[in-house]
Amino acid sequence: MHVLVVEDDRKISDFIVQGLRQEGCVVDSADNGIDGFQMAMADGYDAAVVDVMLPRMNGLDLIQDLRREGNLMPVLILSARNSVDDRIKGLQAGGDDYLVKPFSFAELIARLQALVRRATATAEPTTLTVADLTLDLIRRTATRSGQLIDLQPREFALLEYLVRNRGKIVSKTMIMDQVWGYDFDPSTNVVESRMSRLRDKLDRDFDTPMIRTIRGAGYVIRTES
Repeated sequence: MHVLVVEDDRKISDFIVQGLRQEGCVVDSADNGIDGFQMAMADGYDAAVVDVMLPRMNGLDLIQDLRREGNLMPVLILSARNSVDDRIKGLQAGGDDYLVKPFSFAELIARLQALVRRATATAEPTTLTVADLTLDLIRRTATRSGQLIDLQPREFALLEYLVRNRGKIVSKTMIMDQVWGYDFDPSTNVVESRMSRLRDKLDRDFDTPMIRTIRGAGYVIRTES
């Protein structure tokens, strides 16, 4: 999930961004309404978290301008204002949901996932299966032949990306962009390092490796049982 966070409180913004990245999301952030609006219009985000009290352009004006421009990206309003009138104004401005500060991060991610499910009008699968590997997208767990594989959040996000692209070769650049949210840096070995650890965890108790390296092209996950 590609998420835009528009929040001027640095501490809250860092908390949300870090938490979403740990959940495997690709996240960008802006600290004012103008930058947030421009980023939302320029990039294809799955959802946005928008504060109301923002410098340069408040959050409600930002959302209204997005809707005026035909941008239907799901928006979760995050605000310290908690009156019924405030919530009504937020939803009437074009927000899709409203969460009051202080908030539970678990509730924030659950609400974002629900917004994206409704926006895509599809029943997002709760599990992904390829060969003898199954990913539980709710519990963020992986099992192979029924055996639980202990993965760190970034390792799970990397494996989920490979499984969602089963049958396709995914390049290092694609992985950096979609899993880390970074521009490609040819000097970094972060993908190779994390892929090596993922392979060790997936394959050490099994005869058949799950992930193949395609020399000069990238990686592909095994699809046959």
